[in-house]
Amino acid sequence: MNGKVHIFDSTLRDGSQAQGISFSVHDKLKIAAKLDEIGVSYIEAGNPGSNRKDLEFFMLAREELKLTQAKLCAFGSTRRPGSRVEEDAGLLALVSAGAPVTAIFGKSWDFHVTDIIKTTLEENLAMIKDSIAYLKLLGKEVIFDAEHFFDGYKHNPAYALTVLATAQNAGADWLVLCDTNGGTLPLEIYSIVSELSGRHGYTNLGIHCHNDAGTAVANSVLAVQAGARQVQGTFNGFGERCGNANLSSIIADLMLKLGYDCIPADNLKQLSAAYRYISEVSNVIPYEREAYVGYCAFAHKGGMHIDAVNKNSASFEHVPPEAVGNERRILMSEVSGRSTLMAIINKIAPHITRDSEETQRILDKLKDKEYHGYQFEGAEHSLELLARKELGLFQHSFELLDYKVIIEKGNGSGKSPSLAFIKIRVDDMIEEVGVSDEIGPVNALDEALRRALHKFYEAISQMHLADYKVRVIDSDSATQAKVRVMIESTDGVTNWSTVGVSTNIIEASLQALIDSVEYRLINK
Repeated sequence: MNGKVHIFDSTLRDGSQAQGISFSVHDKLKIAAKLDEIGVSYIEAGNPGSNRKDLEFFMLAREELKLTQAKLCAFGSTRRPGSRVEEDAGLLALVSAGAPVTAIFGKSWDFHVTDIIKTTLEENLAMIKDSIAYLKLLGKEVIFDAEHFFDGYKHNPAYALTVLATAQNAGADWLVLCDTNGGTLPLEIYSIVSELSGRHGYTNLGIHCHNDAGTAVANSVLAVQAGARQVQGTFNGFGERCGNANLSSIIADLMLKLGYDCIPADNLKQLSAAYRYISEVSNVIPYEREAYVGYCAFAHKGGMHIDAVNKNSASFEHVPPEAVGNERRILMSEVSGRSTLMAIINKIAPHITRDSEETQRILDKLKDKEYHGYQFEGAEHSLELLARKELGLFQHSFELLDYKVIIEKGNGSGKSPSLAFIKIRVDDMIEEVGVSDEIGPVNALDEALRRALHKFYEAISQMHLADYKVRVIDSDSATQAKVRVMIESTDGVTNWSTVGVSTNIIEASLQALIDSVEYRLINK
């Protein structure tokens, strides 16, 4: 190993500033528990001086959170210009949070000192010195975030260095270099951090990058190679504007590529599940092309690529997917060959060969389905169900007997209420009816199906739809056109995709819903 790199997660603070993100206190408690389970070093949970929600979080955290690996950190600013630390409202709120670690930010770009907070360069240094010394006197571990450090260093290096020296002399445990505007490029980061860790001898440097130039992950990794030993970011890349450095990528890069010790080695296999879990709690659809942890990170489509991967996965995979808790996906499409299908068949029936009668029968069925508008690329779980049925390895968990959907006229709100009835049979004899009144016919059908099945299969209460897509297949047929519905479902840990096709959008949606439920029940 190349040494320890401390992971500082700011999902609950910096990540909450992203557009579309709004954590409840309960959400924050759940995410904090997951981050501790993964093994990050620090969890920056909020700014108690900015809102009541963060104050409530820290109060509940003291009672409910039993962290075993991570330290909880409260975030705030240095004292205000002209104020005393003992009377500064922000610092008092920071202390009242009761967190063992405090992260405070101060200005390191002279332009921000004189033009934004409107004070003198000397007073800014005094604000930093007084605030850190005050927190250290109270027994806190103090992380100093040198805001806008790289822009400040490039504009006035002498003053930026004086800011760091002031924080260090006041007792700061960590000096974090912030690329707050997110516009510094990787080689600039490497050069500046190397200068600080080499010629100036700093051994307690951290890095905090934003992604406005699309280089936050690269900047963070190069900063570590240049001497930084703490990396700040958010687990899913959430953050203001273009987001923060994505820790799920950084952790994998540092551990798998460079041999650093970031989290317990065994926990690396939980990376993908944690990524999906945090996205789920945040009510954000996971980015499917995210490096290492995304749904498509190890998805293969081209026939020659698939053939090579089946022979030796290293041919087209830079790391084994299981190293980060992900899985290989072989996509069925017009450009993939028989080896694609064999990967799915052999997953459920290892004894079947590529030239067997069963393989040909499944292939013929697949081609027939595609002729009628089905597409299994991205819906391979429906393809797995098809293969199981053709091989006689599938038993229905239930049988759909009847369904009815009534769509009512809206009341001017733009929402049309829908009433759905579903009748099913379980074990060839027990009949059950589910009824649901929801906004939208597919939503109503989904809920009615759950209600009908819940008494038989408790596992479906843990699943719900994560994504829903509709594609018109033959638009020349106008309103008689076939549609293809693809849905993605999740239980918060695993995602799976299914497909349905019909000239009736409700029927196509129900096909995909039923496949989704059947797949979940087979795997439970």
